[in-house]
Amino acid sequence: MATSPVSPVLPRYRVRMADRIGTLVIFGAGGDLSRRLLLPGLGQLLSSSRGYDLRLIGVGSDPMTSAQWRSRVVESFAAGGSESARSARVANNSIYLQADVTKPADLARVLAAATGTPALYFALPPNVTILSIAALGKVRLPKNTVLGMEKPFGTDLRSAQALNRQLVRLLPENHIHRVDHFLGKSTVLNLLGLRFTNRLFEQVWSAEHIERVDIVFDETLGLEGRAGYYDKAGALVDMIQSHLLLVMALTAMEPPSSLDADDLRGSMAQVLRATRAWKGDPVASSRRARYTAGTIDGRRLPAYVKETGVTPELDTETLAEVTVGIENWRWAGVPFRLRSGKAMADRRQQIVVTFKDVPHRPYGFTGNPGPARLTISLTPDSIDLDLNINGEDDPFALDRVNLQVQFAQGELGPYGEVLHGILSDDPTLSVRADAVEECWRIVTPILSAWRKSSVPLDNYRAGSAGPTTWR
Repeated sequence: MATSPVSPVLPRYRVRMADRIGTLVIFGAGGDLSRRLLLPGLGQLLSSSRGYDLRLIGVGSDPMTSAQWRSRVVESFAAGGSESARSARVANNSIYLQADVTKPADLARVLAAATGTPALYFALPPNVTILSIAALGKVRLPKNTVLGMEKPFGTDLRSAQALNRQLVRLLPENHIHRVDHFLGKSTVLNLLGLRFTNRLFEQVWSAEHIERVDIVFDETLGLEGRAGYYDKAGALVDMIQSHLLLVMALTAMEPPSSLDADDLRGSMAQVLRATRAWKGDPVASSRRARYTAGTIDGRRLPAYVKETGVTPELDTETLAEVTVGIENWRWAGVPFRLRSGKAMADRRQQIVVTFKDVPHRPYGFTGNPGPARLTISLTPDSIDLDLNINGEDDPFALDRVNLQVQFAQGELGPYGEVLHGILSDDPTLSVRADAVEECWRIVTPILSAWRKSSVPLDNYRAGSAGPTTWR
């Protein structure tokens, strides 16, 4: 049974016109992230009702003329579906500067080319970002400068703490936007509307009624040329530490008093502080594996260890599964399973809430479809609720029915939403410093166990559902 699409619930944005960003500077402009995600998102924003004219500066270490850069911007804007007069103006007036962003003199030269209040977006590997932030500390920043930083934030807990200390020496926390584009997904944001505007759900959103929660992000894509970053990170850091723990925090947090940044992010941090590996055992609560050669949708994939740029001795996992517990009154005893894998048989990106079965089923009913489940799909955007009802033919035979709601697409995609937050200097959709550190704290014991080989590295065929021993 399906209903008509509904529009996503988005937080209130506070655009302070006096502090409007005049220039967006993209460090790492020549990279894949900029071309494939960041620029298309910017084009969407510029063409939307929330867009405005600004100056765009691309900065990279590779040689590129401004004309070549403008051609790339136009191509990326078109890929995001943007063809407005405003996006064309921004693209045509954009410039590219070749610079070493770890050198203060080069950073000063970039800032001198900006007009108005600048926003500096670090689309860089985490180790380069750390060096660049250190160099930025030796440069005089324009008033109200805003920083946007791509995940992961640091390379471990210690480096994340050091980076946060560096950042607050430069700018106040509310001008620092740690970007997680998952928080810009309309379906993730709809968790807020689903939970906190419907008495039906919030009344049963606890350990008393919920058996388990699974947050899964499986994709059919393999490495796709990302060995330079991915082989040093792996699925646990790339997805679970960076994204899924934050989605879990939104799923499990206490009701905030408002959707303002302080209230929303404070509730998320509270959940993360209470989160540990299930039963305090990082070995028993985690599993890891990597793909071998296989076929996906008729496309042959080599084994991960045969991919270009991969160092087999690093034992990098491409499938990670971690079960955590939230040690508070609401969630004590409920396992939260977080899983992410590459080169899987199916694209599966969802939050699945499994409710406890009824304490007693009246005698006389036949069949047992199992407990009710709520599935919040991140791609495509939808919500499915499985319920048990009387069967169509035999009124005493229980059957399962599915109620589904398809969400209408938001005005902007995830990167459009997070860029709007940066350009309006609204940190609602950014990650606060303490949340970053808590995410690293949660996974650190698991990473340590994996490095000691206390958890075996299993194998699974590309295009399969994972290791046969996990099923």
